[in-house]
This record gives sequence, structure tokens and C-alpha cells, in this order.
Amino acid sequence: MSANYHRIDADRISRREAMRLGIAGAGGLLAAQRFGSAALAAPAEPAKAPAKAKSVIQIFLWGGMSHNDTWDPKPEAGREYMGDFGQVVPTNVDGIRLGALFPELAKQADKFSLIRSMTHRNNGHETAAYLMQTGHMPGERLAYPSVGAVFALHKSAEYKGMIPPYVVLTQAQGRFSEEGFLGPKYKPFATGGDPNAARFEVEGVIARGITDDRQKARRELLGKLNTMSNAMTANPQVAIAEETKETAYELILGSGKEVFDLSKEKPELRDRYGRHTFGQECLVARRLVETGVPYVVINYPGGWDTHSGHFERMRRQCPQLDQGLAALLADLHDHGLLESTLVWCCGEFGRGPKVDWQPPWNGGRNHYGNVFSVLVAGGGFKGGCVVGSSDATGAEVKDRPVYPVDLLGSIYHLAGIDPNGKLPHPMGLDAHILPAPSDTVKSAGILTEIM
Repeated sequence: MSANYHRIDADRISRREAMRLGIAGAGGLLAAQRFGSAALAAPAEPAKAPAKAKSVIQIFLWGGMSHNDTWDPKPEAGREYMGDFGQVVPTNVDGIRLGALFPELAKQADKFSLIRSMTHRNNGHETAAYLMQTGHMPGERLAYPSVGAVFALHKSAEYKGMIPPYVVLTQAQGRFSEEGFLGPKYKPFATGGDPNAARFEVEGVIARGITDDRQKARRELLGKLNTMSNAMTANPQVAIAEETKETAYELILGSGKEVFDLSKEKPELRDRYGRHTFGQECLVARRLVETGVPYVVINYPGGWDTHSGHFERMRRQCPQLDQGLAALLADLHDHGLLESTLVWCCGEFGRGPKVDWQPPWNGGRNHYGNVFSVLVAGGGFKGGCVVGSSDATGAEVKDRPVYPVDLLGSIYHLAGIDPNGKLPHPMGLDAHILPAPSDTVKSAGILTEIM
């Protein structure tokens, strides 16, 4: 990919200018972000790989989900390793079985593949999250952007929607700066709110305590009072300001807002996803990719940090993950979106295969980056397959290790983004989307066996 980058329409309005010109509220800021994202540097040449994945949904199980209890069960290992979860459930694909808390996902196994040999051997929350979402080793002098920010950079020129190209449901985790050196215009738009509430109060889109009719009345009044802009319609800066304002209002009152309005969906479909925050986040994610949003992250509400009270928490959370994720895969398939939407689900690492029964953990599992599991589906990934394996207790990779650069490189490849391509560093430093394999960066190759 060429090292030359260009700036598209550098005179477009900035966030600060949007506020100075009187575009009210967070909706105006979102509109400025949407315009601004197109104004930043973009690759001068398109990626050469054909894009099968037009959008990505990343379900991030922050805190780290146990592989032994979920997608790589080891019932023969006994209670020392399986604790209370020694049962498994067969799937609709011969030879693949899941932990017994995933009966709905078991019915969809033909739609996804499991990587049971993911590894990086990093046990720190922040450093492992950075490694899994950038592919770069933590501690280097450059702070690299996350995969979502890279998608926003590469897909903004072709994406024409109202909503920013990189969305997080509902809160960013703050483990690292997702935008990296690309800057704040590539920071994800975190929706806030709760899609399972009576009204999904999306930050900057749904104003608490203000009805749509009142918001429209405010818009009309502001338009009448803005005599200067009305008299200067030929001025280019005024025209840009008006265009941005109209975009903001379309986001607040028009098609942008409707994407987040789950009342548009049938109640029985919402029930299928689950009337809980995670299930409704999955439904919102489907609606977002349906409108063309390139990258959506669902940060699992509450996370999976299960040092103590592990089995109690898993009994609550696994059924919700099972219900929401299974419904998402089925719904994407039913809408004809699974082939063009890549879904991947994992945490920054796994959880220790051996249960820690000693106080204060009392049956907990600790951080574990030696081996863990990842679910991938759609967007060019085959279904009904298993990549790699762990040993008899889930403690180490047995065969076919998969490293972060292998997983992310596969995702970029399927999205038509050159994993070796250069990134536009503000100081002109040499920076690439993914690092080349080295003594510190391990790689066993992209996932061609399921692509």
C-alpha cells in the first residue's frame, strides 16, 4: 500500500467551529465528528484484498471469560478444573460441544467457528486488551489505534451514514486510548444509556426530559432567530455550518435516531434476544450494521472479572451471553447480513484452568493468557469449524497456536484492509497497522483454514 496520504476537503468544519457557529448540543458534536472523520487522512490507494466483511461486530468480554466453562469444556479433567460446570451440550455440528450453559448457541454452531488455541501469555488487563485490539506489543513508544479506529480510518470515505463509523455499546472500557495516535476524531462514539430501558437514551441523540415535538419547536425557533445565516447563504463557511447543523438534526430527529429506536422491532424478536441489557445491545448492533456502520463494539455490561464468586456469576451471565449472541447470529443470517458482517467474541485473555478454591477467591479463576477461546462468524469466516486445541486441562496450546496478529490480520484481510499497510502518524513516523513477526511478535499465520 502506498505511503502517500491525502487530506479530503481540509476546510471542513471542526468540532470547535461547530460550537462557535451555534450548533447546539451533543448532536452537533456528533455531526462535526462525522464530517471531521472524512476530513482526516485516508489511504491514497484502496486495499487490494477483496472485502467480504463490510461491517464488524466485536463482542468484548472484558475481564476475561473462562474457556473451560464455556467454549472449550474439559469434563474429563474433574472438579479441580471444571468446578461446578462438568456438563457439556452437543451442538448441531458433529464433534463440537460447548459448556452446558450454552444450549442456544449450540443450535447455531454451523454459523460460527471456535478458535481454541488463542494465546499471548499476557496476564494484565490493560496490556492484554491493548495487545488483543491493536496487535502491537504494549510498552512501545507509539500508542497504536485499535482495530475499530483503523476501520473508521479506512471505511469513512465509503461510509455515508449519519452515525459515526466506530460505535461502542454502551460504555468505553478505558483500558487504553482506542484512537491511539490517530487522534480524537477516531475515538469511538460511546452511546451511553441502556437499550433495555423503556427509552434508550443515547448520548447526544436522545435528550432526557425533552420530547421530539419540543426539540422540533426549538429547531424552528433557532432557524427563525438565525438571521445572519439566513442572509449569508452564499458564504461557504455558513453553508458548511448549515450542512452540519442539518446533519445534527437528522441524527437527533430523523433516520439517525430511528436506528436506536428498538420499538421499531417486533416484541417477539426482542424477547428472542433477551430482555436484558446485553441482549438488546446485540439487537442494536444488528440495526447499526444494517445501516452500514463499519465497526460496532459491545462491551459486555459488568464484564467477566471473576476472581471470586466465579460460578455464581457465570450462572447469571452465560445464559445472557448464550441467548443474545445466538439470536444475533440467527438474525443476521435471516436478514442476509451474516455473509457481510464479521462477528468476533472474546476477552483480553481467558481464566485460569485450575479453580482457585483457597480464600479469598473461594472458587475463583485468575487471569490467564496462555490459552483461551475466541468465537468468529460471518464476513468470510466459515462456520462449523474448530481451529487449534488446548491440552487435556485447558492449560496450554496443544496445536495450531493463534496469536493476536493472526486473528486481527485475518479480520483486516476479510475487510479488504491491508494488514501491512501504513498508518498516518501525525509526526510522519513509520507506523504500520500490524507489526511484522519478530522475536517479540509471534505469528503462526492468518486463519486461512476457516476463510
